[in-house]
Amino acid sequence: MKPNQMKAKFAASKPAFGLSIMFPSPQMVEMAAGLGFDWVLIDCEHGSISLESVEHLIMAAEAANLTPIVRPPSKSAKEIQQVMDLGAMGVQVPHVITAEDACGAVEAVKYHPQGARTMAAGLRAQGYGLSMGNDEYIETANRETLVCVQIEDAEALENVDEILKVEGIDVFFIGPSDLSQSLGFPGNPKAPPVAKAIDEALKKIVAADHTAGMPASTGAVQGVISKGVRYIYTHIPKLLTSAAGTYFEEARGMAK
Repeated sequence: MKPNQMKAKFAASKPAFGLSIMFPSPQMVEMAAGLGFDWVLIDCEHGSISLESVEHLIMAAEAANLTPIVRPPSKSAKEIQQVMDLGAMGVQVPHVITAEDACGAVEAVKYHPQGARTMAAGLRAQGYGLSMGNDEYIETANRETLVCVQIEDAEALENVDEILKVEGIDVFFIGPSDLSQSLGFPGNPKAPPVAKAIDEALKKIVAADHTAGMPASTGAVQGVISKGVRYIYTHIPKLLTSAAGTYFEEARGMAK
C-alpha cells in the first residue's frame, strides 16, 4: 500500500482535485491522470459501477498514480468494507446524519484499535498477503486510508457540531445537490437558504481545523477554494460541457 497522496496534501493545507466517474471505464481513469487530476471518485451510489468494476477502476487508478476514493451505495459497513478490501484508499460515505453514523464510517474503514473493520487473509488491499504481513498492513492501512463523510441532509446540519467531534474523519464533505432537496429547493444549491446553510457549515468545518470538501465545476472552483475547501472534484459531464463550450465558441467564431 502506497502513501496516500491526498492526506499528504491536506496536511500541507493544499487542495486535491478529483474527477467523479459514474460509469465503468478504466480508460477514463487513465485520462483523468493525464489531465492532471490527483484522485478519482468511483461513484457506486449513482451510475452503473458494479463491485467487480470497482476493482478494475482501482487498478487503473493505481497504475496511473491516482488516489482511488470510492463512494459506496450507502453508509452500510458491509458496503464500505467491500470496496476497502478491493484496494480503495478511502471512502466518501453518503448521508451521514448523526455522530453515530460518522463513528460507524470510521469503524468500517479502520482496523482495531481505531475501528472494527473485518479481517480476511489474502486481500487485494494487502497485496494478497504477498508483500506485507498482517501487522504491517494493519498499521499502514489505519494510517493511510481516508474517511470522508457527506453532510447532505437538513438533519445533518443540526448535528454538524457533534459530527465534527468524531475522531478519525479526514474530510467533511458538503453535498449541495441532496442538501438543496432536503431543504426544499431540489436541484438549486444557489437558493439563498441553501447557500447560507452551505456557507455556515463550511465555516464550522474550517474553524474546527478540519478539511472541507465540495464539488466544483469550471467557474465555481475558485470560489470554493476561497472558502477553505481542499477536497474538490468535478463531474465528467460538467468538465465536457465546459470544454465543449470553449471548443464550439472558437469553432463557430471561425466558421462565420
